[in-house]
Amino acid sequence: MCRLFGLSAAPQRVHATFWLLEAPDSLAAQSRREPDGTGLGAFDARGEPLVWKQPLAAYADEKFAYEAKQCESATFLAHIRYASTGGVEPANTHPFAQHGRLFAHNGVIGDLPALEARLDGEHRELVGGDTDSERFFALVTQETEAHGGDVGAGLTAAARWVAENLPVYALNVILTTASELWALRYPDTHDLYVLQRSPGGPHGDRHLEHASAAGRIRARSGALAHHRAVVVASERMDEDPGWRNLEPGQLLHVGADQVVTRRTVLEQPPRHLLALDDLGGHAAASQLGR
Repeated sequence: MCRLFGLSAAPQRVHATFWLLEAPDSLAAQSRREPDGTGLGAFDARGEPLVWKQPLAAYADEKFAYEAKQCESATFLAHIRYASTGGVEPANTHPFAQHGRLFAHNGVIGDLPALEARLDGEHRELVGGDTDSERFFALVTQETEAHGGDVGAGLTAAARWVAENLPVYALNVILTTASELWALRYPDTHDLYVLQRSPGGPHGDRHLEHASAAGRIRARSGALAHHRAVVVASERMDEDPGWRNLEPGQLLHVGADQVVTRRTVLEQPPRHLLALDDLGGHAAASQLGR
């Protein structure tokens, strides 16, 4: 399945280094199918989104995914894509940027014509690729504007409409701005873990060093030996006992002041809940754990 990783050190801008895949000659890389895309998002000092992403097709330069990406930001968003909807193209690679926000998704939403019909003309024009993810993000953007710029309300409204009207297998998302982070786990199909990390971690003197053999994302930040942070990921990234799975339907918000709130915004499963057997072969393969 696709892998998500989000980090907020707000209000501090910190230096961090990311590797989106393990070394190409590692046993782990040899034992797994190559993913369909890798991407990293951050924000510059002016709050403008920065995105590095690459589809990993036969014609792509896979070296991109193995090289270290170094950047400074208060929030970060990384994604490893196993395609369920849309081809292996740059336009279908996460994260997506819209109106100064970054977004990545793990899961499957069905009936894309109905989802696209929900968008007005202005917001349909935000969609450049073929994925359910980018269309859902455009709906979030549309609903956020309808709710006076309240991202949490926009994400909630979009997710509730999808849950009521479209077939859903999973809708796990992370959305970031230059100073805030939101994460939604829905329903209970896939995990989405949260770690509220104190400065230096559980030992009080360690830099951040998170590595995931399954997700193939590695993140390091020396600055987080001295600053607190919140990490959201598809799986526990280390042995810290503080990792907690979001409850199904729970929306997490990390504010610009590191205040963390959780609230349940979807109390029932999707009206049209998809099972793995309902997905096509390629989509089903993309949702299996690796």
